[in-house]
Amino acid sequence: MGRKFYPAILFLTLSVSVAAGQSQSETGGTVFRMTLEECLDFAFGNNYDRQSILLNVESRELEYEQARRDRLPSVSGSVSESLSHTNGNEAVWTGSYGLSTSLTLFQGGSINNTIEQNRLLTEQSVYTTRRYDNELTIQILSAFLSILGNDELLKYQKAVLVASEEQRNQGQALFAAGSILESDYLLLEAQYASDLTNIVETEISRETNLLALKNLLSLDPLMPIDVIFPDTSELIDIVIPDEEFVLERAMATLPDLIISGYNVEIARMDVKLAKANLSPTVSLGASMGTGHSDFSRYGSQLNHRLNEQVGVSVSIPIFNRGRTRTQVRQAQINLKQTELDDKQNTLDVRQTVMSEYQTVLAAAARYQASDIRRNAYLSSFEAYRVQFNYDAITAVELLQQQNNYISAMNEYIQNKYSYIFRRKVLDVYMGYPVTM
Repeated sequence: MGRKFYPAILFLTLSVSVAAGQSQSETGGTVFRMTLEECLDFAFGNNYDRQSILLNVESRELEYEQARRDRLPSVSGSVSESLSHTNGNEAVWTGSYGLSTSLTLFQGGSINNTIEQNRLLTEQSVYTTRRYDNELTIQILSAFLSILGNDELLKYQKAVLVASEEQRNQGQALFAAGSILESDYLLLEAQYASDLTNIVETEISRETNLLALKNLLSLDPLMPIDVIFPDTSELIDIVIPDEEFVLERAMATLPDLIISGYNVEIARMDVKLAKANLSPTVSLGASMGTGHSDFSRYGSQLNHRLNEQVGVSVSIPIFNRGRTRTQVRQAQINLKQTELDDKQNTLDVRQTVMSEYQTVLAAAARYQASDIRRNAYLSSFEAYRVQFNYDAITAVELLQQQNNYISAMNEYIQNKYSYIFRRKVLDVYMGYPVTM
């Protein structure tokens, strides 16, 4: 009589669709469930490192505003009152009041160049934030997709475990009836234990990836969150653009290149600022003041002692042991170095984008191959299962084919999410929003 084993798994089509919002955990607490877009929005508003970068942007803006205000004249006032007394004389109350102002008329263009340099630094800090946003997006995307891969693998592995348990139980009954050898039964028992271990390892991997996601969101590790499974069938059908288009788009939008360009302009300002120290400084100053020596004629004293002064001062650098010219030369050398860095950075970015493009093509090829391999091993396993039911092959041969299919399925899931990740990274490089 043929042995009837009906492993229920292995042929399930894994597609999961869940609604956004909240759900209850096993302990009864609220679990916040987030899409990828919600994760990104939350991270952009709460990630501590990003908040630190935004504070730097705010600081740069303040420095720029201050540099612009440095064009204005400075004004200061002074008031003093004093009471003096000597033996034989009455106490005398004296006072003085003054108001002064100064304005730099010429400083070799230092003020204007300082303003321009601060403007460049402020704009550059905005692109520094965008560069960090790209890095943060890629990290969140990696953690999110890893969790999705773990979820899909877990559902498959749990279905495998159900089938393995049925095979083990049926094997135990057949061994007790003397229909199969003990070695065959023990193999079925070992397969069940292996499938159970696989689930535990995947669950641990999922929790690790979830912790990584929480860290990127700057959430407490104990915060109960989960992710919403998107329709991955649409994600794997995304068209891969032409390499030239990808490269052109990336070179025009990647903040790394823009930041590098700002570094060159900032270095040019450093040269101009260093040269400004070779020029004379022309300043305009004005003051007025008055005072009194007693209160009996307070008003008339203030009027008679009123004085005004206005003048122009010129400060000419003559010799400071060549320090200024050395600073100019150092600034010029730094400019040349920055220009070389900019050229090298352009080459590096082109190399990175082209390498990423090839990685996407390779990931797509691996995914397609693993999909074919998975279907092939499924067909093979179904055939072996029929043969085993008719006593044509041993349990060893059946389990070998089952493990081949399990391996192919694992590889398929890994390649599937690897391809989705690499393709989405390409979108980040091209400046497109990442959605699922």
